[in-house]
Amino acid sequence: MKKLPNNTALIIVDVQNDFCSGGALAVPGGDAVVPVLNGLIPLFQTVVYTQDWHPANHCSFSKEPHYIDLSWPVHCVQNTTGSALHPRLDVVQDAVIIHKGTNPAREAYSGFQGTSLASQLNARAVTTVYIGGLATEYCVRDTALDAQKAGFLVWLVTDACRGIDLRFAERTFKELIACGVKTTASKTLLSLS
Repeated sequence: MKKLPNNTALIIVDVQNDFCSGGALAVPGGDAVVPVLNGLIPLFQTVVYTQDWHPANHCSFSKEPHYIDLSWPVHCVQNTTGSALHPRLDVVQDAVIIHKGTNPAREAYSGFQGTSLASQLNARAVTTVYIGGLATEYCVRDTALDAQKAGFLVWLVTDACRGIDLRFAERTFKELIACGVKTTASKTLLSLS
């Protein structure tokens, strides 16, 4: 399989146990992104995995989820099974691993917020990023927008994403397109190799 140009990277957002089937904050159909992403990983020289990596006293935690005020059940606590990447997700040997949401007093949906992601991509001369993962309306959205703000050309791989609520996920796709984020499907990327 031929790789995409060296200036491209794949950012896999939060494909963690707590966001998949049986997890504390499971995204409906979240497991379905794993085989799609596994098919794309060999195309890229640079693969980034972001992980929610919350301290146990994180400000967004509540006993019951309240999506309107963005309060969530306890999830992805550092060094727990829930924070681990999905067991069937392929993890490349020289992967860039980004932990986010580590400040107990601040929510951080984006893989760029308070992390070294932009500088690590710049150090590898990456100019274009492809993004997939969980959940479309939150961490995928904010990562895509912040990637764009950081100067990267951003592509969202639509079939490699799942959202908490289908209506909001569809709105998010439209919002991102209106902001200049491009969309593609995994089969289109695979046809380039």
